[in-house]
Amino acid sequence: MKKPFLTVLFLSFICFLFNQETIAQDKSMEDNANVWQSPKEDILKILHAPQLPRVSVSPSKKHMLLTDPIIYPTLSELAGPMLKLAGTRVNPKNNYYHGRHGGTSPRVLTIKDGKTIPLNIPEESEVLSTYWAADGQRFALSVGFENRIELWMGDISGLVEKVPDIILNPLMDDAVKWFPNQEKILVRRIKDRGEVPQKPAIPIGPKILEDAGASARSTYESRNLLETAYDDAQFSYYTQSELVIYDTKTKQKQVVGPAASYISAGISPDGNYLLIERLKAPWSHEVAWWRFANDIEVWNLKGDLVKTVVNHPVANEVPVHGVISGPRSVSWQPTAPHTLFWREALDGGDPVAEVAFRDKLMRWEAPFNVQPEEVFKAEHRIQGMMWGQSDGMLMVYQRERIKRWRYVWILDVDKGTAKQWFDMNENDHYNDPGFPMFTQLDNGKYVFKVEDGAIYFRGSGGSKDGDRPFVDRRNIETGETERLFRCEPDKYEYIVDFAEDSNSFIMSSESATTVPNFYLAKIGETIEAEADESTRAMTKRPITTFEDPSPELREIENKIVKYQREDGIELSFQLLLPLGYKEGTRVPTVVYAYPLEYSGGKTAGQVRGSSNRFMRIYGPSHKYFLMRGYAVLDNTAMPMVGDPETVYDTFVPQLVADAEAAVAKAIDMGIADPDRIGIIGHSHGGLMVANLLAHSDLFCAGIARSGSYNKTNQPYGFQGERRSLFEATKSYIDCSPTFFADKVNEPILIIHGDDDSNPGTLTFQSEVFYEAVRGSGGTARLVLLPFEDHGYRAKESIEHVLWEQMKWFDKYVKNRKIKETD
Repeated sequence: MKKPFLTVLFLSFICFLFNQETIAQDKSMEDNANVWQSPKEDILKILHAPQLPRVSVSPSKKHMLLTDPIIYPTLSELAGPMLKLAGTRVNPKNNYYHGRHGGTSPRVLTIKDGKTIPLNIPEESEVLSTYWAADGQRFALSVGFENRIELWMGDISGLVEKVPDIILNPLMDDAVKWFPNQEKILVRRIKDRGEVPQKPAIPIGPKILEDAGASARSTYESRNLLETAYDDAQFSYYTQSELVIYDTKTKQKQVVGPAASYISAGISPDGNYLLIERLKAPWSHEVAWWRFANDIEVWNLKGDLVKTVVNHPVANEVPVHGVISGPRSVSWQPTAPHTLFWREALDGGDPVAEVAFRDKLMRWEAPFNVQPEEVFKAEHRIQGMMWGQSDGMLMVYQRERIKRWRYVWILDVDKGTAKQWFDMNENDHYNDPGFPMFTQLDNGKYVFKVEDGAIYFRGSGGSKDGDRPFVDRRNIETGETERLFRCEPDKYEYIVDFAEDSNSFIMSSESATTVPNFYLAKIGETIEAEADESTRAMTKRPITTFEDPSPELREIENKIVKYQREDGIELSFQLLLPLGYKEGTRVPTVVYAYPLEYSGGKTAGQVRGSSNRFMRIYGPSHKYFLMRGYAVLDNTAMPMVGDPETVYDTFVPQLVADAEAAVAKAIDMGIADPDRIGIIGHSHGGLMVANLLAHSDLFCAGIARSGSYNKTNQPYGFQGERRSLFEATKSYIDCSPTFFADKVNEPILIIHGDDDSNPGTLTFQSEVFYEAVRGSGGTARLVLLPFEDHGYRAKESIEHVLWEQMKWFDKYVKNRKIKETD
């Protein structure tokens, strides 16, 4: 049947307009290849909407200190001076971490009535850290300026004042610590360091590295290392500080010991000793600062040596995935006057050595006249220790690397008793008991709260319907639990801290449509409840009344969707529908995911996250596609299931199977257009994107950010791969899309920070992968962001990445069918 002439003419005109738009889009990306770009105004409005405040709760639970976070520094700031010193990046202007920020507009909020009092600090400054005194009435602030970090003291009345003659050095540890009497503080001060080291006009010699051929050891951590004598001088200069005791009442200052490169300085609970850890030159050019030679000593308050705990040599022969030999994690027992505890490897730090016990726990009490005492032997590596409110109570966390299993032990170090309390698969989200809740002692030390023979635990509360945070009381003797609180199914609520009154908590409450706010929650009488639900009634009243910064996002629909992989493993994604979505309409779809390793399929398929979270969009997020008509499959499960030693042998086939299942489900639901699905990922997710484009035809385009595409450049393990390149050569190659770049037959946008410090994702990985795809005739675009690290921070960078992402998927996903028709 012939169509009327006018109809044909009209359709031709429409096609012409679409074609012109596509041509203009293509030309736009070419013409503006090296110019900063920004997305449209509606996206910028969301990106730069006010952020919810950061909160620090006082130990008395009567007040909060609020600040407004600084999250997008300008590119000119990132372009400023930066020193790469032994694994850390330093801003030499203020002796702080490069690019790191605190918050502005500090104010004290009273929990009882919600009233706030502003703190009068200079407008050009920001609060970097808050240090409360144990009474909750006073606090110390580290206040950052462009060229220094000052110490300020304040109280809940809103009065603040600068402490003269103290410029803080916060590198490597907190620069401020309260003494147990809560009248004095120990600070690390910059004082009389002399002139800044000057770079020689020409090097004094070549760069030389040599190894005598010891056993295999980890090299993964070795980035941003010192290389020259000038680097050594800079490291000495910027890490040097002196310890000063400042009396907050008399305003007197006392210098303790010599100036040095201090890692930490811990005050004994009785206030009579200092536990000092300081680095020892010469500086290594093979490892980062945390593996430099160091001395751990006990001093008196005059700075005199009382006892040497250990003199650690350079730790440049640590086994792969291992720990140092000798004492590690040395610290004071918070419930004893002056007793040290530490862990020590019994296997030489080698996780594959066959031994009956891997770690031991040691105790040493002042005045240290006898030898240290062994308190406990652990069958597996000790990963963490938490002290209880009762004098000798200690909770010890062990991890078995073969099964990825967690063991929790309860010790009474005074009585010499120890028992395994419970154990679990570390990936079992549904049965995770959470972690203890802490309280602060009068001496300022933190311990987990013990009450009537029970310990309070809080957790994320994983379930098949999503996360529902909880608080339990777990009986120490029997292990039985009482569920005091569980989040309602239609909200996302979690306990932040204990409140001032007994049976009360500070709670955060939000929903998909309700902005997060803090509440005072009161636990009431016992009620009948179904299994796993709260057994107590609860009432709550608001503490804060924060407003929704982006109300337009509340129109976005979201829900958790469950489905199966072809081998029966349960999977899920969070489905986000675009603004103005009409039911039954197929739309272009974006898949966002990050691969994770699991020992078994049961835990791999567990739902993670909640559809009841209040949506806030930060940085170069994939969620902005929701404002352009795309559906988003967020937190798409991409599990790698198998033996931890060999799971990467099947990395690519499992990735493809995971992606096939997610895509099939979205299509079956009538939401995803099968011809217009793109995939995006960051870091290990970038590797995922490249592999899926190389080994499947599920997606019509991809965006890979800050990824690693040739694993042979990480010869001693990557992500969860435990074997070396020489033990598993085929797996390393099979996981590396650079070797399969000729099979990447869908357009790929590759984005990377031009100064990525993450050891596994150095920038050259993207450059080489781009050349491999381009050289093979593939369609690719490489965007390198100047001065950016592994995550992108500058306002200009984030806006540009959003522009790039939108343009790429609009061209190769959203408008793909129109182009093919033309």
